[in-house]
Amino acid sequence: MQDVLGEEAARGLGRLCKLPVQDAITSAPSNPGLERIEARFAGDAYDLHRHDTYAIGVTLHGVQTFWYRGERRYSLPGNIIVIHPDEMHDGAAGTDDGLRYRMLYLEPALALQSLGDRQGALPFVNDPVIADPALHGALAAALSNLDEELDELLVDDVVSQLTLGLARHARERARPLGAPAIRQTQLARDYLEEHALRLVRSDELETVSGLDRYALSRHFRTLYATSPHRFLLMRRLQRAREMIKTGEPLAGIAVETGFTDQSHLNRQFKKAFGMTPGRWAALIGVEPPRDLSITHP
Repeated sequence: MQDVLGEEAARGLGRLCKLPVQDAITSAPSNPGLERIEARFAGDAYDLHRHDTYAIGVTLHGVQTFWYRGERRYSLPGNIIVIHPDEMHDGAAGTDDGLRYRMLYLEPALALQSLGDRQGALPFVNDPVIADPALHGALAAALSNLDEELDELLVDDVVSQLTLGLARHARERARPLGAPAIRQTQLARDYLEEHALRLVRSDELETVSGLDRYALSRHFRTLYATSPHRFLLMRRLQRAREMIKTGEPLAGIAVETGFTDQSHLNRQFKKAFGMTPGRWAALIGVEPPRDLSITHP
C-alpha cells in the first residue's frame, strides 16, 4: 500500500499492527491548541458525538464513512476530512478492509489567532470531504511523525496553512464581531479555562467580560462555535482524558474534574467522544483500573 503521508505514517501502521487489539488509537505528544492521533478500526468506530474543536485529517487506508449534517459521507485514501466544531458526527470503516486515518484537532481560539485581521467568525467548510494539495501538505507536515512533539515554529506554519485552507473552502462566513466584542468574549473564554474544574456562574462571566449573559452566549458561539457551558464541559472532559492516560480510577477522576459521579462522567464522555472512557482507555492501550468497566460498541 502506498501511503499518502510517507514513511513515518507507514511505520505508524507497523506499530498498530503489533498491538493485541484489532482497533487502536495512537496519540501523539500534544501542543497547545493542537491534538494529533492515528486510528485504526475494523468496523464501527464512534457513536454520534460532538466536540468543540475542528477535526481535520486524512484517510490513509480503506473507506472512512461518517454521518454529518444529515448525510452519510465517504472518504477514500488521500481525501481530506474537515469537521466543524460542535457538529454531530459518527465514524466507521465503510468496508470489510477496515479503516486507518490520521486526524488533527484544532482549537477554535488558535484558528482565530492565526486568521488575524480576518478573525471575528470561524470559517465553515460546507463539504466535509475535500481534495486540496496545499492543505494536504500542511497536514503531512503535522501528521507524518506522531512520535515527537511538533516544533513551535512548525506549529505556527501548520496552523497558518490550515486556517488559510479552511478560509479558502469556507462558504460565506457569519458577520464577524467587532474588536471590542472579540476581546470581551476572549476574556470570558480565558476565565472559563482558568476555572474549568469548578462551577462558574453567569454573573461571574458578565463581570469578567462586561457583556450581559445573552450577548455573551451569542458572541461566544460566533467566535468558538459552541456555548460557554459546553466549552467548560469540554475542558473538564479533556482533563479527565489526560488523567485516564495515567490509569487512575474513573470514580476519582470524576470527582476531581467536577462531575457528579462516575456515571455522569461516562455519559458526558460518550456524548463528546463517541465512546465510553473504558473503550477509549482500551484503544490507547491503558491498563484499566479495577473500577473501569470496558464496553465495546
